[in-house]
Amino acid sequence: VYFVLYMEKVQSGYVIEFYSNSCLVRTSNADINCIAIKDVIVGDFVNIEIVQDSKQVKGIILSREPRISVLEKKDEIKTKAIAANVTHVGILVTPEPKTSTEFIDKWIVTAILSGITPFIINNKIDLNQDDNYQSKLNIYKNLDIKLIEISAKNKSNLDELIKYLESDCVVFVGNSGAGKSTLTTSITGKKIKTNVLSNNQGVHTTSISSLYETNKGTKIIDSPGVRDLPIAGWDKEEIIRGFSEIFLISKDCKFNDCNHINNEGCAVTASLNDGVISESRYNNFINFRDNNENE
Repeated sequence: VYFVLYMEKVQSGYVIEFYSNSCLVRTSNADINCIAIKDVIVGDFVNIEIVQDSKQVKGIILSREPRISVLEKKDEIKTKAIAANVTHVGILVTPEPKTSTEFIDKWIVTAILSGITPFIINNKIDLNQDDNYQSKLNIYKNLDIKLIEISAKNKSNLDELIKYLESDCVVFVGNSGAGKSTLTTSITGKKIKTNVLSNNQGVHTTSISSLYETNKGTKIIDSPGVRDLPIAGWDKEEIIRGFSEIFLISKDCKFNDCNHINNEGCAVTASLNDGVISESRYNNFINFRDNNENE
């Protein structure tokens, strides 16, 4: 049987699980354990060579195809690639545990600067969502950032989310307890492995990065590497591009080197005073740009 399946010695596929020095590659024939090469991560499209021994079929990764995008965890010292060929980052926002605007904006900036589309998932719609919480969501609705309201636990309104992500590749991000694993399980029907943290921080996925697929062609990449995200790895000049409305207005500033704090003729601070720019968005922009070494 193996001989028939694997007559083609060189095959192509994509990485669906990654371990310390090996990975699982999905080809059109089967999922094949492979010896990994440097700089291969979950979501990568790769070319492999089949190696058959007396016990099982294995593979060796020969090469990696160019990526359309890469989601990275970067600080001032190093950059670590987390997931490849991602089209969307779904930011889970919940009333409990409370999701800060800092968390939301950090992921919006990271997604935009990575060439990935960010959108917001308002999870736990079965819980009470007060006026302050709705005001927070309205900040992003006004920016035309896609917002989908669901209850992962009760499987409410998942159809809209599934349709939105059809044939795309998404990474869900959220605070511990926001429902990432529950959501992935609800969409795929596959139980996501979790480990309880010893310091009572809730649950998190295992150390294995995994890619799950739906019958609608959606790929969901689940990785422990996205639990905490520093912003310090981005250049200060880049960060404003992650705040698209501020970046657009900044083009009307009197001086090209405007600091957007106290300079004469600053269109950004004028728009802030007029209520055009959200105060929380402005504060996060300044904080990320000027104080990101503390992230």
